[in-house]
Amino acid sequence: MDEIINKTINERTNETICVIGLGYVGLPLACLSSKHFEVFGYDIDEDKINKINNHICPLNDSYLNKVFKTHSIKATNNPEVISQSDIILICVPTPIDENHKPNLIPLKSAAELVSKNLKKGQLIIVESTIYPGTTEEVVIPILEQSGLKAGIDFGVAYCPERIDPGNEKWVLENISRVLSALNEENALQAKKFYSTFINAEIKILKSLKSAEAVKILENTFRDINIAFINEMAKSFNSLGIDLIEVIEGASSKPFGFMPFYPGPGVGGHCIPVDPYYLIERAKANNFDHQFLKLAREINLSMPNYVVNILQKELNKLSVPIENSKIGVYGLAYKKNVDDIRESPSLKIIQLIKELGAEVKVYDPFVKSESDFNNLNEFLAHIDHLIIATDHDEILKSNPQNFEEKNIKLIIDCKSNLDQKDFNSTICKGIGK
Repeated sequence: MDEIINKTINERTNETICVIGLGYVGLPLACLSSKHFEVFGYDIDEDKINKINNHICPLNDSYLNKVFKTHSIKATNNPEVISQSDIILICVPTPIDENHKPNLIPLKSAAELVSKNLKKGQLIIVESTIYPGTTEEVVIPILEQSGLKAGIDFGVAYCPERIDPGNEKWVLENISRVLSALNEENALQAKKFYSTFINAEIKILKSLKSAEAVKILENTFRDINIAFINEMAKSFNSLGIDLIEVIEGASSKPFGFMPFYPGPGVGGHCIPVDPYYLIERAKANNFDHQFLKLAREINLSMPNYVVNILQKELNKLSVPIENSKIGVYGLAYKKNVDDIRESPSLKIIQLIKELGAEVKVYDPFVKSESDFNNLNEFLAHIDHLIIATDHDEILKSNPQNFEEKNIKLIIDCKSNLDQKDFNSTICKGIGK
């Protein structure tokens, strides 16, 4: 691989890009930009590196599969490619720890790697989600350990990623972006780079903190609204009101209403994580985000609520949950993707097991963690079903199929199924 890298470096004629972190954010960015630039992808996962270099897509996503087919990325774990690049993009994960505290270790490690290979004239762009102030207070000081000065010897910009895995309408090329930088020159250079492959507005903000706060605001907005609708689901369930019907009614108003839908909780790498970055940052500045903490509390309670519905319905059937054969369909946090990060399904499975049930799991996108190879085999081995993820496969299934498999109870966490389509099987949705 080193020979290939050196050969490519010697033969390049245009700007060279290095994307650090080839996950759900970095890989599609690297694929798309490789149509216009010489692109190196740096990652520490050797299996992923080998797959990419052998044109095997390591992630299961319909849009990524399309852009991956024509990529010309040179993936490597050799940090020397950083020093040979004109623009370096940091796309590493920024998770939280078990205490919901921001974990900046991957970001710091990436910044240290860049610092050791930093050259004059390079532009460093951070795409990872971070709390306001991180670029200036954490990233730049690490980069300047190189002896070079930010804004003078090298450029720094921040452009928060906007990736929605599984969304085939809004993809990297047509989603507008915001960015900011240390100075106008850096900002214009970053905008020029993104404009090469993004056919949408690229808005330059006045400060790095503002750009960092945009991403936090976007995902906190979603978390709060999902929490609101989840609480309404609990309320309307106690009142005997079909929340889904109410949402459809409210959606007929042409202004002032935006529909959100209930579910088993919030998963993924952004929405259940980003609010904690702002909560902790604000706490350090003597501000208490009560609203954000409440939204997190409500959304974290939903797996327990799902299990409570399951217990209540089993009680109506005079069936104890202990030793019951319960199937959980879906490990991914959203439909038609293979990402299980922060997935509420994992908590649901844990809770049911703690109650003594016999739990079987199946997800067509996460076969490595599934107990069966296909849906029919899965259904044949359970008596009751929790649909935690609404993959297209399960939504396209004929209700008769569940009844033929003698499924007695279905808890539909996304409320896509309708009880009137079933005869013997009981189907309950969150909010229905």
